[in-house]
Amino acid sequence: MPEVGLKKILYRWRVRAGLIGAVLVIILAKPDLSSLIIGLAVTLPGLLLRTWASGHLKKDKELSVSGPYMYSRNPLYLGNLIIGLGIIIASLSLWVLGIFVVYFLLFYPLIIQVEAEKMNRLFPREYEGYANQTSVLLPARKPFSAPKKNRFSWMLYRKNKEWRAIIGTILLWLILSGKIILF
Repeated sequence: MPEVGLKKILYRWRVRAGLIGAVLVIILAKPDLSSLIIGLAVTLPGLLLRTWASGHLKKDKELSVSGPYMYSRNPLYLGNLIIGLGIIIASLSLWVLGIFVVYFLLFYPLIIQVEAEKMNRLFPREYEGYANQTSVLLPARKPFSAPKKNRFSWMLYRKNKEWRAIIGTILLWLILSGKIILF
């Protein structure tokens, strides 16, 4: 199969594969109270990072370079990584760790590459300089010095439908908590 075809298939399946992974996490997790508390403490900063990032994201209209985008080109994905680490801790399952690692390594490099190509196509002048001064995922020590600093916007947060990530994460945590109570 040509590389372009495989990339397209993987990109199209990323959300479905994530949902399948979430179901497997629920089935395979063996949480206890301590793992839930520690896992939740790790997950919350990931949710806060996603909230902060989505309040600065103007999809396809403007290159996002304010807020957490001053430190990372992909703060939403960094937030997902942090949330995932919290869920791994809460689950007390090596299977869940394995599923997360495989999913992250299979899908995220591709997603990040597709997004970078898109940003380079939409904002060729701005993106090159931005990409040279920021890291792909982990925060850079020195923030990108944007000529225009946008403030966080709850309107953008709602427009970007970030509440869905929070609801999904809450549901997963409720189910994991229920496993302690019921099993």
